[in-house]
Amino acid sequence: MTARPHWLFGDQLGPHFLDPRHGGPDPQAPVVMIEARSVLRRRRFHRAKAHLVLSAMRHRAAELGDRVRYVRAETYTEGLERARGRRRDALTVCHPTSRAALEFVRTLDGVEVLAAKGFLVPHEEFARWAGRHGGRGLRQEGFYRWVRELRGLLMDDGEPAGGRWNLDRDNREPPPRGATTLDIEDPWRPSEDAIDDEVRHDLDRWERAGEVSFVGRDGPRLFPATRREALAALRRFIAHRLADFGRYEDAMLAADPVLSHSLLSAPLNLGLLDPAECVRRAERAWREGAAPLNSVEGFVRQIAGWREYVWQLYWHFGEDYRSRNALEHHAPLPDWFLDLDAEAVTARCLSTVLAQVRDTGWTHHIPRLMVLGSRALQDGWDPAAVTDWFHRCFVDGYDWVMLPNVVGMSQYADGGLMTSKPYTSGGAYINKMSDLCGPCAYRPAERTGERACPYTTGYWAFLHRNRARLGGNPRTAQAVRGLDRLTDLPDLLAHADRRKDAAP
Repeated sequence: MTARPHWLFGDQLGPHFLDPRHGGPDPQAPVVMIEARSVLRRRRFHRAKAHLVLSAMRHRAAELGDRVRYVRAETYTEGLERARGRRRDALTVCHPTSRAALEFVRTLDGVEVLAAKGFLVPHEEFARWAGRHGGRGLRQEGFYRWVRELRGLLMDDGEPAGGRWNLDRDNREPPPRGATTLDIEDPWRPSEDAIDDEVRHDLDRWERAGEVSFVGRDGPRLFPATRREALAALRRFIAHRLADFGRYEDAMLAADPVLSHSLLSAPLNLGLLDPAECVRRAERAWREGAAPLNSVEGFVRQIAGWREYVWQLYWHFGEDYRSRNALEHHAPLPDWFLDLDAEAVTARCLSTVLAQVRDTGWTHHIPRLMVLGSRALQDGWDPAAVTDWFHRCFVDGYDWVMLPNVVGMSQYADGGLMTSKPYTSGGAYINKMSDLCGPCAYRPAERTGERACPYTTGYWAFLHRNRARLGGNPRTAQAVRGLDRLTDLPDLLAHADRRKDAAP
């Protein structure tokens, strides 16, 4: 019997997606890959992201050699017709990572959707766990502990290694006083090759012809595009950077945007790495004495806790989650934000982070949440537009990643389904956790006047605007009561209104 061809999407590039075990494709199945130009036409993606995805796809096709039929087409439909031929050969495909892609493949005759790969927990197991909670109260901490037990991660005789499930309180140190960078080895970086040159040439040509439009800067490529590169990046992180990861996990430095972060989200989300191998290697480093438990637990929590949790909630909450807007935020994203125009921004924290996104398509989770997301939340930007921006502008951004992260975590647009409070702060938090405020034109402690920090003003204006909702939330009630102690509240609100249409 002839093996059915297997269709690989552009985020299913690791060897585990062709593994015939555990519900995988037929052994030695021919492979189909489709590069659809329409994907780049639909959105104004970051140029570095478009480069990375196309480079990774073309590198994978080169590795597969004669086993793959790589089709460059205008749309997936056109590409499939060319790949399947007149006989419309039967195909298999691993469960796609977006609802739109899943709906599309399910409309096709002769295409069998196999189980999802690249995650630690099958959908059916999550459904059973969620069912035990009645589908409510599905908080990340409970999910994380369940995954640890289920997969035996950092467990000793049925108990969490070290006696605590969560070492987050050990992982909140500000950067070392006076330091501009962390004194650790640099992260692994790739060397570009002929495939990267071809991709850049194609993107230049399409852009000159007006076929596509990008935002941000491209080059040189900073993230893995092959399995070999991804494993090299993982090895470098585990051996030389993991030990310092935990304590400065939430810190920010203007001259060191990477700090000790792993930079593995992009290869993970391209499918070049499997999350199981990442967490197992980290655990082995701790058990061999090469990294402290707080760093290893923090890294494991990012992958087995947060990444896995976001993936499961994307499917669990359903398509209507996309339109959630509990705080009724409808303001459009300003042009300076859409264009990544860091020079138009005075606030040093926001300008610095926006420049990092412009130049690399990446910044770590605290700038995403407490600088970019917080600005959007305080100013009442439309959460659907914010979600789209994060999806387009980050090299690791995909629909399943950004929808829960932005709608639920960052913008609190689901009204608390995912998190128990909005995540935003005044300038004091940014000042504590970074070196960004010192040279800034604004002062984190000032709420009104020319030197008022837009985050401090915005924080109190946000609390005032949502006083009724947040005053009854145990996690925000004390902050809301603080409004009554502000003698300058009228001036603060007037100041906040005046600066709404201007770059901070």
